[in-house]
Amino acid sequence: MTAIAVSALLGAALPLPQAVADPEPPGNASEALQKYNDLSHQAEALNEEHLRAQETLANAQGSLDQANRDITAAQQAQEALRGQVDLLTEASFEGARFGQLSALLVSDSQQDFLNRMSALGVLAGDNAEALQGLSDAVDLANDAARRAGEAADAANKAIADIDQRKAALDGQITEAREAYRSLSSAERAALNNAGDMSAIPVPAGKAGEALAFALRQRGKDYVYGSNGPDTWDCSSLMQAAYRSVGIAIPRTTYGQATIGRSVTRNDVKAGDLIIYYSGQTHVAMAIDGIRAVHASTEGVPVKVQDIESIGPVDVIRRVVG
Repeated sequence: MTAIAVSALLGAALPLPQAVADPEPPGNASEALQKYNDLSHQAEALNEEHLRAQETLANAQGSLDQANRDITAAQQAQEALRGQVDLLTEASFEGARFGQLSALLVSDSQQDFLNRMSALGVLAGDNAEALQGLSDAVDLANDAARRAGEAADAANKAIADIDQRKAALDGQITEAREAYRSLSSAERAALNNAGDMSAIPVPAGKAGEALAFALRQRGKDYVYGSNGPDTWDCSSLMQAAYRSVGIAIPRTTYGQATIGRSVTRNDVKAGDLIIYYSGQTHVAMAIDGIRAVHASTEGVPVKVQDIESIGPVDVIRRVVG
């Protein structure tokens, strides 16, 4: 698998399908809004699963690349050591390796005999060392080839997983967009409202700086799988916020639910990551003990909301501090 092929695959995973026909409107506005919220949540969960599959592919591709580099290095070591073994073997046939009797017969003195015997021992040791090194290099090459095969298999499985999850995501997004079009103008306006855009003070330190970054994104659109800077999904916004202060965190909500340390709801502070739903499929960043900023779903801009109004809290993680 080439890097171009992998890039092409991941690039192909990004475009979103457009719905082609308006559905029949539900019986009343509250049903329509509930349906839209449910479908949007399901689409977001599938989006995170799709992102996790992409991470799996990237890891598999990285393992494959490393294994291929190891194969190249082991093969180069083989060639160098094989050449050394060949030279030592050739030297033995040309008389460099004498038996003890030969050394005695050609020596001019006792010291000369000892010198020749010492040289014989060095030559034999060099030959044995070179042979062992060659054997080790062959073993390393074979191990690298095995790892390369396993990594290639893992990458192929990840590609199939991405295709399956992308198809599910596309179908769910289409349903959510159809539900959105069935909303009343008042409901759409409420969803599109960016909410509190006033200046919000943040504490000193990296968590506060990350929060300041997230707050500057208010009003920007949500797009499934987007990595910014003009559109975001929930987990990419959190990742970019902490990346802006030099802290690397995982791309997905699942990964973000494992970093740092866990804190209780009563102890939540600015910059904490609040992971929602039992499936850990949504994330927001705490502003204080009451509010959070997050990228919600398609049709809703990045905004500030009460922590409890976003959804059921599953876990809260403190990245720094």
